[in-house]
Amino acid sequence: MRKLSKVAQLVAISTAIAVVLSGCSSSSEETTTDTGSVSGTVRVLMEGVPDTDIVSRLLAEFNAEYPDVKVEIETASYDQMRDKYVASFTAAKPTYDLAILDNPWVGDFAKAGFVKPLDALIAATDGYDYEDFTAPLRAIGESDGQVYGVPFYNYALGLIYRSDLVTTEPATLDDLAATAKSLTTANRAGIAMQPQKGYKAFEEWGNYLFAAGGTLYTDGKVKLTTPEAKTALKTYISMYKSSAPKDSLNWGFDDALRSVSSDKSAMMVSYNWMLPTLNNPEGDSGALAGKFKLATMPGGKQVLGSWHWAIPTNSSASDAAWAFVSWISSKAGEAKRVTAGGAPTRTSVFNDAAVTAKDPAYFETISKILSNAEPLCQGSNCDEMINAVGTELNAAFAGKKSVDDALAAAEKQANKIQAEK
Repeated sequence: MRKLSKVAQLVAISTAIAVVLSGCSSSSEETTTDTGSVSGTVRVLMEGVPDTDIVSRLLAEFNAEYPDVKVEIETASYDQMRDKYVASFTAAKPTYDLAILDNPWVGDFAKAGFVKPLDALIAATDGYDYEDFTAPLRAIGESDGQVYGVPFYNYALGLIYRSDLVTTEPATLDDLAATAKSLTTANRAGIAMQPQKGYKAFEEWGNYLFAAGGTLYTDGKVKLTTPEAKTALKTYISMYKSSAPKDSLNWGFDDALRSVSSDKSAMMVSYNWMLPTLNNPEGDSGALAGKFKLATMPGGKQVLGSWHWAIPTNSSASDAAWAFVSWISSKAGEAKRVTAGGAPTRTSVFNDAAVTAKDPAYFETISKILSNAEPLCQGSNCDEMINAVGTELNAAFAGKKSVDDALAAAEKQANKIQAEK
C-alpha cells in the first residue's frame, strides 16, 4: 500500500503556505457536535476497499441523525491518495475537508501541520470513550503527546489458511515452512507470498521476523542485522522457492488473494479483514467459501497497519467533519460498521455478542492479533523508510543480493532516512 516522501519536504511546503492559510481560517476551532446545529458538506478521499463500501452504505443512517451534513466520498487507488491529500492540504481552497491517513503518514503530516489535533474535540464529545480503541491503534494516531487521528479500521496481518487442508495451525516459523511445503502440489502452491518490491515486501517479511523472535528496533534504532532477521530472511527465501506460486516475485496482496480464492494456493499471510471476503458465498471463492480460517502468526506477534480519520488544518467544514467522524467511530458506529463486515478497532466490539455472533472464533483471533501487533515504523519519514527496506529485501528474494548484504543495506538506509529532519 505505499509511496515515498520526507518530513523535511512536507514541513517546507507547510511553512511556505502558512501565511496563506492563516487568512483562510474556517470553523475548525469550534467543538460543538449538536446534531441540530451542525451543517455542511464534507469531502473525503478514500481507498477503494471493502471498508470504504461499508462506510458508504452507512451514510443514510448517519444522515438520519445529521440531516444537514452531506458526506461526499471520492475513491482512488492507494498510490494516488497521498499526493492528492498533500495537494489539498497545501491549497488555499482545499479539495478535502476530512482525511483518512495510512499509519506511515500520521507522524509526518502532524509534524508538517497538515492535520489538526483532535484532543479538544474528543474531550467535548459526550460518551466518545477514546480509551476504548485498542492501545496499539491509539498510539499510531498520536504524535508528540497529541491525538491527530482516531482509528478507522485496522489491517493487521495474520495467517489465512484452508481449514480443509490444514489441521494444525503452525506454532513456529519452522512449522509454517514445513506446512507450506507439505501443501505444495503440482496444481496448488502451499502459500501465496507477496514479495513485491517496496512496502509489500517489508510488510509481509516483518511477520516472519517477529515469528523468528526478532524485533525491528533496538534502543530506538532500526536493527536488521540480527541472527533472527537473518533466519527470517533465509526462511522466507526458502519458502518462496519451494512453496510459492512460480514467477510471483512482483505479487502484492491482491495477487495473493486471487491465488487463494481460486484454489491455486492454500495459505497466505495477509490482512485479517480478507477472511470475510474469502468466506463470502457470493464472492470469488465460490465453493471454497467457508473453508478459510484466520490464525495469529507463529509466535503470536504480527505487523500492524491501520487507517485513521483526521481533519485537515485547512478544512472548510471541520465541525461537520467531526460530526461524521465521531458518529462512525463511536461505540455505536463501530458496532454498525463491524457488523456490516468492517475491520474492528474498539475493544468493546469484542464483547458485543450481537456483533461477534456470526463468527465468534474470527473475532477472538482478531482480538489476539491486535493485542500483540506492531507497526513497521516508529518516528519520522516512515513511508520512505519502509519502501527502502522493502526494496533491499526484494533484492534478496530475487537473488540479486545476499541475505547479509541486503539486511545490512536495509538497516543502514532505514536509519539514515529516519535521522533526516
